[in-house]
Amino acid sequence: MRKTIATPEAPAAIGPYSQAVLTDGWLWCSGQIPLDPESGELLGAGSDENAARVQTRQVLTNLSAVLRAGGCTRLDVVKCGVFVANMDHFGAINEEYAAFFGTDAPPARATVEVARLPKDVLVEIDCVARVA
Repeated sequence: MRKTIATPEAPAAIGPYSQAVLTDGWLWCSGQIPLDPESGELLGAGSDENAARVQTRQVLTNLSAVLRAGGCTRLDVVKCGVFVANMDHFGAINEEYAAFFGTDAPPARATVEVARLPKDVLVEIDCVARVA
């Protein structure tokens, strides 16, 4: 069974992909960027550490909405991919990430600095979650 997941509580896909796909008890969430789901506008404009912090919060809010739509919570996430435009912002991004996932049993993660992200955002996060 393969089911696409979509929710208006997260930004609509801006390309030929689904917000998430549910298959065999696993939810595969596409990368989220810091767009407001209602307006489609970028939140946390700028390129400094504070902008990275604001953007990370919105990315995780959007990701949370996709997880809920797929029948999961942040506690079901087993793996994240974190893509950053500037590794100098890692501390701020990591603090927001830790506040969202906690520090007792966070998911596995890879964090990479990339040359460029969609809409020139500072952070994008995708994840895989186990549906209980």
